[in-house]
Amino acid sequence: MLLQLGINWDKLLQDIITYGIQGVIAILIIIVAWAIGSVVGSAVNRLIERTGLERAFDRTDVGKAFRSAGIDLSNLIGMLITAFIVVIGIVVALQYLRIGGEAGMLVAQVAEYLPRLIGGIILLTAGLILVALLTDYIGKLLTGLFPKQFVEIGEMLRNLLLIGLIALVVSIALDLMLFTGPLVYPLILGTVIIGAGIFIGHTVVRNIVEDHPEFASAAPYAKFLLYTIFLMVGLGAIFANFPETAQVVQNVAWGVAIAVGILLAPVVYTLAKRMAKEAKE
Repeated sequence: MLLQLGINWDKLLQDIITYGIQGVIAILIIIVAWAIGSVVGSAVNRLIERTGLERAFDRTDVGKAFRSAGIDLSNLIGMLITAFIVVIGIVVALQYLRIGGEAGMLVAQVAEYLPRLIGGIILLTAGLILVALLTDYIGKLLTGLFPKQFVEIGEMLRNLLLIGLIALVVSIALDLMLFTGPLVYPLILGTVIIGAGIFIGHTVVRNIVEDHPEFASAAPYAKFLLYTIFLMVGLGAIFANFPETAQVVQNVAWGVAIAVGILLAPVVYTLAKRMAKEAKE
């Protein structure tokens, strides 16, 4: 029966042997890549621990956030290096197999994108480390340069620099991972505006209250007002490319502004009355 189907057994056997050998070679390529990646990742892990880079990073605000989240810096970088080398091995193995058809095209596209994804994560991690160390160093310089009464200003500038550099690193990493679109950069810009507004509002109100204790009762309202302003500006930047949504945000902003004005009226009246009473005394 099988002979009547016209099967070329010699060619079938030759194809099985050929594809089997190619499959074994592809698996060996991945195994070798995994072995090399494990060795290199472990070496990088030990190098980071011995150079003191991890201890210096742990003393920064970003490093403390990493530790509180249970993330070990040296282990994370070692695993990312291992994953990157393994992905390169997978790409080489898939190119060696030369899978045809639409399935082959899809697999090739995924294989070509994986190094970008892992590379973007590595770039983001390395960038956060450099940004944290740099801003910590600049923060110490600013703290030494500013007089004691303006130490908060130096801290605010350090935090603003930290936010800006993190946004820059995130945008570069997203470009590498091809995460681009009409919402990506406005989202980063809006997040920076909101984060910077929180730092600025907190620092400004705190300094005013320290210099003028009579305004302590109005401090919560002032913070709420500043936070709301920067929140609305940030949301407007995020949805700038969506006119209908931006219009809704603008309407909400006007409503919040009117409501805050109504809420602040009694506070302003009380402060003015108190200051007038103190002036008479």
